[in-house]
Amino acid sequence: MRKKTLPESSSLQFATRIGIATLCRLVLNTARRFAYPFAPVLSRGLGVSIPAVTSMIAATQATGIIGIVLGPMADRVGYRRMMLAGLGMLAAGMLAAAVLPLFGVVLVGLILAGLGKTAFDPAIQAYVSERVRFERRGLAIGILEFSWAGSTLVGIPLIAVLIDRAGWRSPFFALGALALVGIVAILLFIPADPRRSKVSHDKQKGVSGAFRELIGNRVACGVLGFIFFVSLGNDNLFVSYGAWLEASFQVNILLLGAVTGAIGFAELAGEALVALISDRLGLKRAVIAGVVLCALSYGLLPMAGRSLPVAVVALFTVFLAFEFTVVSGISLSTELLPEYRATMMAAFFAVAGIGRIVGALAGGTIWVVAGISGIGMASAFFSTLALLSLMWGMKGWQK
Repeated sequence: MRKKTLPESSSLQFATRIGIATLCRLVLNTARRFAYPFAPVLSRGLGVSIPAVTSMIAATQATGIIGIVLGPMADRVGYRRMMLAGLGMLAAGMLAAAVLPLFGVVLVGLILAGLGKTAFDPAIQAYVSERVRFERRGLAIGILEFSWAGSTLVGIPLIAVLIDRAGWRSPFFALGALALVGIVAILLFIPADPRRSKVSHDKQKGVSGAFRELIGNRVACGVLGFIFFVSLGNDNLFVSYGAWLEASFQVNILLLGAVTGAIGFAELAGEALVALISDRLGLKRAVIAGVVLCALSYGLLPMAGRSLPVAVVALFTVFLAFEFTVVSGISLSTELLPEYRATMMAAFFAVAGIGRIVGALAGGTIWVVAGISGIGMASAFFSTLALLSLMWGMKGWQK
């Protein structure tokens, strides 16, 4: 049984809610990502080795897989409650790490931040998708996803200023306080969900019923295969592009940081394109076009090794295409299981996380064995598998 999209409130009210949700996600994304560039700072502050900090960061990645359980919970208890729970976990984790700057406490704090994001993301996307017509879904989800690029372009630079002026513990205080502000804002401006309808016997069984619905749906399985392979292909490159630039062009740390900034702008451009054109193009066609562009840009990457400017443009194109593909895929996925929106989105992010882990493991080996040519060809191959999985799953699907 299909679930009707709820009527939107006034445009100003709904825009305010999306704006609040986007700012909350900016805080969550910054908390999830800031440890990567500041691992040496955390290492010195905690008095541990950098490998200890990177293992701590790796532990936070596993939280995405737990989302497969949190999604069905959101479908049962309500999306606003799960958003509040996510921000509550973030606040508790960050403030605990700020007050007790011990390795174990910071580890738990970062894990709680990861769990907070894992709880919040599917819930807000499901909440918005219930209230926005499918024909406008790309615009709404694209705006929400600005918070991902924003964490690189705004959040992490502000964290750097905080650390420089107030010490390494200051980001934990700031992020914890902002999470509390977010909780208050959601309580004030985002109304509670309408009473959840009793739609099926399976749904009343909770997680098991949601999983049966998910696994038994060919369209959903095809899209999950798509996001696994497209994420695998991107992280295969992501873990090795720095080594490629160093080996081919002898770039220093500052220049490598500038290239990373360019990637942040590519992510922003991809999200903006989704907001601007994906609804007009049609979300299904947008995802297909995006993954085809991904495969082509990966395949052409080895030819970009002649000069640094060409290499940077090639990387910009790759990450723009990838972000456009993924955000369009998120928008499309919100309509595949209308009765289990949060379950579908949690599975989407969990499978994407598994793909990133596999891609990171594969990328290091492929780089050592075959260099950038092997990386480009492998990522193009994985993107082709993503396209095939998508086409299999979406065959005959209409909206």
